[in-house]
Amino acid sequence: MSFRNKLFSTAAACVLAVCTVPTPVSAQETTKDGVRRENAINTPERPYRQAGSSDPRDRGPQVAKGFGKRDRRLVYVALPGGSAGGQFSSEMNGVGIVVLDVDRNFEFVKRIPTWNVPASMSPEEVSGIAASTATNMVYLATRGRLAAFDLGTDQKAWESTYDGMCCERPEVTPDGLTLVVGSDLKDFWYVIDAKSGTLKGKIQAPKSMFAHNMGLSADGKTVLMAPNGVTMTVGDVPSMKAIRTITFSDHVRPFVINHDATRVYSNLNNLLGFEIADVKTGEVIKRIEAPAEMWKAKWGDVKQHFFGHGCPSHGIAMTPDESEIWVVDNINYGVLVYDNTGEWPVLKMNFKTTASADWITMGIDGKYAFLSSGDVVDVKSKKLVAMMNDEYGKPMHSEKYLEMSFSNGKLLRTVSQFGQGQPSAVRTRLGAKATAAKTK
Repeated sequence: MSFRNKLFSTAAACVLAVCTVPTPVSAQETTKDGVRRENAINTPERPYRQAGSSDPRDRGPQVAKGFGKRDRRLVYVALPGGSAGGQFSSEMNGVGIVVLDVDRNFEFVKRIPTWNVPASMSPEEVSGIAASTATNMVYLATRGRLAAFDLGTDQKAWESTYDGMCCERPEVTPDGLTLVVGSDLKDFWYVIDAKSGTLKGKIQAPKSMFAHNMGLSADGKTVLMAPNGVTMTVGDVPSMKAIRTITFSDHVRPFVINHDATRVYSNLNNLLGFEIADVKTGEVIKRIEAPAEMWKAKWGDVKQHFFGHGCPSHGIAMTPDESEIWVVDNINYGVLVYDNTGEWPVLKMNFKTTASADWITMGIDGKYAFLSSGDVVDVKSKKLVAMMNDEYGKPMHSEKYLEMSFSNGKLLRTVSQFGQGQPSAVRTRLGAKATAAKTK
């Protein structure tokens, strides 16, 4: 046999011998994330922990933590969305939807184009914003049209002017399939298919001329429609009929409703505070005024000018559990915080804002409050923790914005532009209160 043949014969024998040598089973066993068992032991010499994952799609053979992450928590700010009652130019931040990342200290993400406005014209101000988890769309109203934008593509899905008398602040029913939208300062509200934009009908409110703000109950059945006047109309959404009215002591400004739509809390002209009405009876049952020394002499001095849409309070919101009511102070440029856990709201503190704030929207789970001054406030501590800035670092003074959470481009949760009480949060608070009472 030649040397070459001997060499190959010997190699083959060696391979055969190796193949027949039994290998310890333990050496082939691995953990769920693919690490051999003998290495998957946490020792001082070789520290170990199982690979983490921040996305369900990472299950199985593990990848680096967050590698497949697509979850995002964002704030969508519609522009131009207000000028703080003339304190700022409504055009200072341009046109579009600016998106901010909540988890990265509200840093700028992108600007979504909305309308291409000629330089020779002033852009129309956004009059309201809403979003639907069912359609995966965000809706922008202006005094002239209503448009839907697909949240998965950032592209406009549809737009309509309807009968030419559209539109004011929209709200979405809980199933996400219907929009209730005010007309442009007329005496009716539109009911619209949220997916296609098709008009379903109108709720006529002849006693509430100049449609403006509104509030939709948590179950989507009752809508409160406010005019630029003293008489609010309560409407039934399924039947699209007005059922009663509530007459306040002065012109109605922003308002908020509680979790079961039994009470409405409304800012009024010439009042630093709010009035409370019983929705079922249509009667005003309580007037809550800030301490006189905070505002009456200043407001009574007609030589003084205040920003804030011409009234002491233009902005009111509840924390989701209704434990607090926040009210904008347009005289001292701050926010009043009322304790709402007793029979009637009681003022417990106030804090300053960086500019006139004309709107308050509570974020998801009530962690943050977003103010039209551009301030982001930690609800628990009442501290200003961030500013809503555009891509140039300028504060955005808009009254139309929403916090939204996504997974892989799909909207999972959002909030109402009106800071209304949420049934689940209220139940949790009251349940904890009852449990604490039993343990005493």
